Amino acid sequence: MEQRTPRSVRRALGGAAAAVLVLALTTPAAVAGPAGERGGGGGGGGGGGATTYTNPVSASFADTYADPAVIRGQDGWWYAYGTTDPLREGEGTRHLLPVSRSTDLVDWEYVGDAFTEATLPAWADTDPSRLAALWAPDVRYVDGQYRLYYVVTQTTLTPGVGDGAIGVATAPTPTGPWTDSGDPVVDPRPGGGGPDDFLWTFDPHHVVGPDGTEHLFYGSYYGGIWVTELDATGTEAVGEPTRVAVDNKYEGAYVVHRDGYWYLFASSANCCAGPTTGYSVHVGRSESLTGPYLDREGVPLDQSRAGGTPVLAPNGNAWVGTGHNAVATDLAGQDWIVYHAIDRADPYLDGTDGINERPMLIDRLDWVDGWPVVRGGAGASDDEQTGPVSAGPAVTGFERGIRSPFRGDAWRAAPTDPQGGPHAVSTRSGTLLTKDAQRGAVRVEADVRLDRRAAGGVVAGYSGSGRGGRHDDADFSRGDGGRGGGGRPAGVTAVVDPAAGVLVLQAGGARATAPLPAGVDWSTWHAVVLELDGRTARAEVSQARLGDPLAEVALELPRRVPAGAAGTVARGAGVHVDDLSVVPLAADDVELVPLPDTGDLVDAAEFDDGLGAGWTALREPEVAVADGALVWPVEQADLTGSGNDAGVLLRDVPEGDWTAQTQVSVDLGVDEVRNYQQAGIVAYADDDLFARLSHVAIWNTRQTEFGYETPYAGRLQYGGTIVGPPADTTWLRLVHRTDDAGEHEVRALTSTDGETWVAGGVWTFPAGTDLRVGLVAHGWNGTDPRATARFDHLRVWAD
Repeated sequence: MEQRTPRSVRRALGGAAAAVLVLALTTPAAVAGPAGERGGGGGGGGGGGATTYTNPVSASFADTYADPAVIRGQDGWWYAYGTTDPLREGEGTRHLLPVSRSTDLVDWEYVGDAFTEATLPAWADTDPSRLAALWAPDVRYVDGQYRLYYVVTQTTLTPGVGDGAIGVATAPTPTGPWTDSGDPVVDPRPGGGGPDDFLWTFDPHHVVGPDGTEHLFYGSYYGGIWVTELDATGTEAVGEPTRVAVDNKYEGAYVVHRDGYWYLFASSANCCAGPTTGYSVHVGRSESLTGPYLDREGVPLDQSRAGGTPVLAPNGNAWVGTGHNAVATDLAGQDWIVYHAIDRADPYLDGTDGINERPMLIDRLDWVDGWPVVRGGAGASDDEQTGPVSAGPAVTGFERGIRSPFRGDAWRAAPTDPQGGPHAVSTRSGTLLTKDAQRGAVRVEADVRLDRRAAGGVVAGYSGSGRGGRHDDADFSRGDGGRGGGGRPAGVTAVVDPAAGVLVLQAGGARATAPLPAGVDWSTWHAVVLELDGRTARAEVSQARLGDPLAEVALELPRRVPAGAAGTVARGAGVHVDDLSVVPLAADDVELVPLPDTGDLVDAAEFDDGLGAGWTALREPEVAVADGALVWPVEQADLTGSGNDAGVLLRDVPEGDWTAQTQVSVDLGVDEVRNYQQAGIVAYADDDLFARLSHVAIWNTRQTEFGYETPYAGRLQYGGTIVGPPADTTWLRLVHRTDDAGEHEVRALTSTDGETWVAGGVWTFPAGTDLRVGLVAHGWNGTDPRATARFDHLRVWAD
């Protein structure tokens, strides 16, 4: 499997005269968890035995685990938190923000719930007729304290129903005990339509900006996504919030920083429509944390024809409803998208309706030309995959101390830390290094906390020499980074220096710094990362490796650094180190899944001389041909549900693979509510089995929706997924393929110029389905201004 480096930048250090502790690169046996040295269990980018997985990764303890949030705790475990639901089919008892843990992001175990019915926040409504639930957790670690943000769906703060708000609880460990702050971070927000009308204050996401200021993203379809500054405690919203994504399109914000941009991931469409759930993840980016966020084509997310580049959508395999994501980074620097999805063959927790069964999945998140893609564009996986790098011969949590397999006298074993467990602490300046040289691109990561006046971090490419664990060439405090024999740089260092207020990245005489934000408590644990690849070094320091670094820096080196040892470095006594890892850096050679070719043109209705032959008309649509276009006033009718009164113009398609395309202009305007007028193209089996791609008015927004209707459990089920933004004229394309099981897969693509295409999701039809392709224009309610669609063509290609 290809792997890709996240370009999180890092810093380096200047150091002090160093005695050297050598970490022997013996390979202890792999263990079940951080109770022992974590050797031999990694995968993906190297650094140990290959870990593999098959989604869903939550299957060992839960059938449903929606809205997952993930963090790597200071004890070396990964922790995941889910929304309130029963965990198992038939259980019937809800878990209030269930918690699970894993050593490798693949094998998970349930460890309890953040809250019980008896410990709900005091301001959560416990009246059985309007009982509050806790939804959509977001977990953070800030200055020694774990924080869990969540939605309280019903509060005691207003007499209204549905007055959701954002709360936060704190804890000394990832498993609690959790203590609610006592009142909301973001209060219920009236919508203006009466006592029970409240904007959807859902889906919190905490981010620390580069100046150390804390922010919270929140919001959903009713109201849009907003970001607000938080006070110094992270428990109260302050100042005026800024809207970053339009209402009626997005929810579930998750934000990471990369290569100078903030990336806003957000989910669109219905989260919970069973087998027709089209929930999908889109992204925009901005140079500013508060926006504006633009998609790959430069379209803002906060406008009526909202932008958003698809990242993850149903792809035709077992999974639909792929959304509400988090992002985790493994020890090799490979990013992973963590999300929930629905197995279309088993969409409900119990029976054929009710709670949607949404287990937790992970997949590789690649970055190509500045934009995220899942598995090179292949999307969600349902077969065996290479998993994250989580272990290796040079990965340690110091559970076995530092005397064995280490040697030297600049470090000692520290007592068990309340948050981090056993660790190493420096008694003077020194390095703690792998015994053997690390060849090729390498990534070094460690949790570091600093006593007063201490400075420390990580090192790679160390080429010093000495006896008995002491290296007389490791005096990084000289300002030249330390030099080995013949003036060769002794290594590349990334050091957090609170006294100087900088993160320093240094190699010999080459040096770069980034300012550290004020007010950070460096006596608590922070993650320091150094990536060395040829002549490029990058470093960062963060609270918890969650994509919002406190400082980051990059350095182009004058020459390639030769193979050398790697590990951690202290400039003086009082540098505490835990969860130290040295592994090969994840590769960045991602092979993108290409967009499908159209093939050979086999049918074209161009409307240059009337409607032409080859059409089958359902319900006699009132159309005309004028000026080379098919003109179709949007009908007061619909194709969904049992009404089936909308007109359809159909054409046959060839056997095998085919592509169909239309170009449509429909005068829906922007901003005003004109539900649900639309015009587009449809893959049609019958009135109860079709997939329709339309430019559609959804409240104040204009979107391209790829909707799917199918019979299910004695009823009709409908859901949609969103593709790219529409324009005055929009090109709509359906691509049909038949998979190995004989199912028909139809994928949607859209374009605003006919040249650059945005690829969306896939809907499937049973094997043996006889499909045709057609045009539709319907959804007028009889009172709003009526739109008219103009179709330029309908073309069909065969592959």
